Amino acid sequence: TMLFNSKSDDNVQANKILKESDVIQAAELLGIEPAAVKAIIHVESAGRGYLKDGRVVILFERHKFYDLLPKSLAHETAAKYPNICNRKSGGYYGKAGEYSRFNLAFSIDKECAMKSASWGLFQIMGFNHVAAGYATVGEFVDAMKESEGKQLLAFANFIKAHKTMHLALQKQDWATFAKLYNGPAYKKNNYDSKLANAYARYQH
Repeated sequence: TMLFNSKSDDNVQANKILKESDVIQAAELLGIEPAAVKAIIHVESAGRGYLKDGRVVILFERHKFYDLLPKSLAHETAAKYPNICNRKSGGYYGKAGEYSRFNLAFSIDKECAMKSASWGLFQIMGFNHVAAGYATVGEFVDAMKESEGKQLLAFANFIKAHKTMHLALQKQDWATFAKLYNGPAYKKNNYDSKLANAYARYQH
């Protein structure tokens, strides 16, 4: 059964779309109920892991690229392409437009470019690849391209790697989980009550 995207109406193959079995696998990995996984997907995910053209949803972070590049190259790139290499965040084009920024960064430094983008349903940053379960950022990116199921599993690994966050989730302490995952502004966006409400809904 398809969970959230009932049909694949574009170039995203059906086998790439999140399935019930992916949710069950993530729930087992985290030691929580599938309803809790569904609540997190509902509140925390980008809605889908792929663009209509079949490419993974990304957001390129120019300030991360600046931080990760060797200093002299960072200065040189920032002077030439401030939109992809900058001390300050921003410059987003959104959706497919992010690939023009990413591809330019990729042509300068493959590894740093992959680490400087967030990937898939849960927008996991490339530099978090080890927490997400992958030895190299290249392996992580390849997995993100494969399926939303792989994206969910990477997210589950990421939570498991953060013990306090994992424990909060197991206890259904939504406020602590939201604070750790979304940052201190979680209250402003009601992430904790959104998670609790979604969990209650998916239990039935």
